[in-house]
Amino acid sequence: MPQHVRSIFLVRHGRTSYNAAHRLQGQVDIPLDAVGQWQVKQTALALKDLYVDRRPQVSRQLIVCSDLGRARATAQAFADVLGGAELHPDPRVRERSFGEWDGHAVDELAERYPEDFKLWVDHKDGEMKYGAEAKSAVGERGVAAINDWSTRAGDDTDLYIFSHGAWISQTLQTLLGLDRVDPTFASVLSMNNAHWVRLLPMDTADGGLRWRLMDYNHGPAIADTDEWERER
Repeated sequence: MPQHVRSIFLVRHGRTSYNAAHRLQGQVDIPLDAVGQWQVKQTALALKDLYVDRRPQVSRQLIVCSDLGRARATAQAFADVLGGAELHPDPRVRERSFGEWDGHAVDELAERYPEDFKLWVDHKDGEMKYGAEAKSAVGERGVAAINDWSTRAGDDTDLYIFSHGAWISQTLQTLLGLDRVDPTFASVLSMNNAHWVRLLPMDTADGGLRWRLMDYNHGPAIADTDEWERER
């Protein structure tokens, strides 16, 4: 059987001012805000404590990130607590583009495009006429990135991919085949900022590989308190 990593983590970036203001970010390159900078430090420490320090049998961490700054900064926080691990930016893991809707406040979209906005909220593609990237295309490029990076190392390595909410949701549903059950991609909620997914491999009898979901929307313990969104 071909080599593959021991596990995969999909990590959403920390909070930005657009998140706080309920604006669609898409592929607008927005930095972390002060809350987000604090969040990613907590997440970096939690990831190191839970999955590096307690797992001495895993000696390597392969870190991939979106080429957008908010995801790269989140990955850098983790690399820093590991002592300066190398980052591998990959445009295949950047956020979904919402086309002309990128950067606009949700309330503004609801007012300007009430019918299409409602279709979008109901997972009926109201955003597509404004140049949004198809959810299936996001999932396909996401799975391609996972299949590529997960075979670049063996079972002494954990793969960490730092990305975005829509990308993680649509990639995960494609990877697990949920898109074939529900092609609207409505089966999985978007994760909270600076939370993660953990996937574990299963080698199949025919020589193939399946990735199975172990954790979803997992965050540091402090993320379950009011401190997580407190202004700093």
